[in-house]
Amino acid sequence: MTTWEVVIGLETHAQLSTQSKIFSGAATAFGAEPNTQACAVDLGLPGVLPVINRGAVERAIRFGLAVGAHIAPRSVFARKNYFYPDLPKGYQISQFELPVVVGGGLTIQTSQGEKRVRLTRAHLEEDAGKSLHEDFVGLSGVDLNRAGTPLLEIVTEPDMRSAEEAVAYARALHALVRWIEICDGNMQEGSFRCDVNVSVRPLGQAAYGTRCEIKNLNSFRFIERAIECEVKRQIELIEDGGTVVQQTRLYDPDRDETRSMRSKEDAMDYRYFPDPDLPPLCIDDSWIDRVRGNLPELPEARRTRYQDTLGLGQYDAALLTASREAGDYFEAVRAAAAGVDAKLCANWVNGELAAALNRADLEVTHSLVSPAQLGTLLQRLADGTVSGKIAKELFEILWTEGGDVDAIIDARGLRQISDSGALQAVLEQLLAENPAQVAEYRGGKEKVFGFFVGKAMKVTGGKANPAQLNELLKTLLAG
Repeated sequence: MTTWEVVIGLETHAQLSTQSKIFSGAATAFGAEPNTQACAVDLGLPGVLPVINRGAVERAIRFGLAVGAHIAPRSVFARKNYFYPDLPKGYQISQFELPVVVGGGLTIQTSQGEKRVRLTRAHLEEDAGKSLHEDFVGLSGVDLNRAGTPLLEIVTEPDMRSAEEAVAYARALHALVRWIEICDGNMQEGSFRCDVNVSVRPLGQAAYGTRCEIKNLNSFRFIERAIECEVKRQIELIEDGGTVVQQTRLYDPDRDETRSMRSKEDAMDYRYFPDPDLPPLCIDDSWIDRVRGNLPELPEARRTRYQDTLGLGQYDAALLTASREAGDYFEAVRAAAAGVDAKLCANWVNGELAAALNRADLEVTHSLVSPAQLGTLLQRLADGTVSGKIAKELFEILWTEGGDVDAIIDARGLRQISDSGALQAVLEQLLAENPAQVAEYRGGKEKVFGFFVGKAMKVTGGKANPAQLNELLKTLLAG
């Protein structure tokens, strides 16, 4: 029986976060009435000339620097020729032979550990319009608002070997473009969408199999399901004696299958040639240096710092750098919890806070407990003012009611009992009331120890200092 290896590469279109289009001054805002944001340049009317948007170029440079790529000092815009109703000029302005960003890579986290996915290139291009088929009976409409919207197309090498790796890459890329603020990442609005190239080959074979491209996947779940369906289809086709044909396919989530759209075009089919209306794009070192100087700390650098400087494990560091917002929240908690161990802060951000956000279906930026509140709570936990159990109750109060941490502790009498005299009096009373259990413990049944701890916690309302309680109890039971 043949064992198959899956080979996957992704092409991702990230809509750049400029206010205007890549070659015109028309707005890029989402949700406008159809055809109200398409100017003469976007429509390709006679006599108009495109002018490159400097902000789009700067965002491409930011991305290239973030992934360790080469920023081309000279790149060229080309016309990609094809006919489609939502492409008013009859060609798309893109980059072909000389893209603005070359090489680089992205480190992803998988169940098998870290993996580096190489990037082939990232190039600037304009988006097409949108055909509307659902709103008209027996007709189709065209909305050209998106025509000319700036895109950065990011292309990987065929380095991924499973749907899991492809999704991990897509998530990491999504987090990065949002982290460096070049794309809002809104997949529902089409700001971030992926084309997935999938092929299979017998394990150990060097040559790649015939690939099929699945277009316009706009959710991580669809990426995973589309790959799994296409892999299954290709393997079954080959094992039944058939041949995989290079083609473009779409994923139908309702039927959970991929379907053929058209035969896959090669570059020659598009008749690329340099756009005569646009001069070469020249980027000098001083421009690159200015952009580099404005970059934030990048995910990989922050992840490394968390592990090497703060002593966090790989898992915690990965969670805290899954988004810039998560890392910034953690940084703010640490600042508010001055002197508290970073591991304790990470445990609460990745544990109690993450669980509360998940239950409420909220992003960390909309957390009902602020970093300052959580930082103060952790200070009170670390200095022994409250116990771990009470700290969780306090967090719930902050989440549902808000308020000042210290004021809540005082108003509700939540301070931990650390007075050894008071704890000893409680324990002596319990031992006097339960002589049979005392005898069992002293007879070798050490599990009875938990019985007394539970009783003491109940009597003190969970406010007894656990460490002190255990030490005193051991001493008293020893007789």
